Amino acid sequence: QVQLAESGGGLVQAGGSLRVSCAASGRTFGCHAMGWFRRAPGKARGFVAAITRSGLVTYYTDSLKGRLTISRDNAKNTVYLQRNSLEPEDTAVYYCAASASSSWPLSRRYNYDYWGQGTQVTVSS
Repeated sequence: QVQLAESGGGLVQAGGSLRVSCAASGRTFGCHAMGWFRRAPGKARGFVAAITRSGLVTYYTDSLKGRLTISRDNAKNTVYLQRNSLEPEDTAVYYCAASASSSWPLSRRYNYDYWGQGTQVTVSS
């Protein structure tokens, strides 16, 4: 069982930066690939980025590639999502998720076994 808790959301002005974090409980964090999804107002939850267990390989949705960075610190049981040059379109609830699957890439909601409750990010223009 893995429990996930996101933090770091808030209100940010357009052009600013934000890093959201996801802390995992338990001793199996390093056994799970991690992903970030987001749900913008009026839209379905969509894939953002994923990272392998080791942190050596990452995968991003095409529309956001080059605009954000996913990383992880297995010693701290934490995965991060860094976004610079925020835009109002980035306003969403951001969710982290953990997957025990050995497949790659992991960009579908059904690939993931555990989910956090989400953290709200609001970007003002």
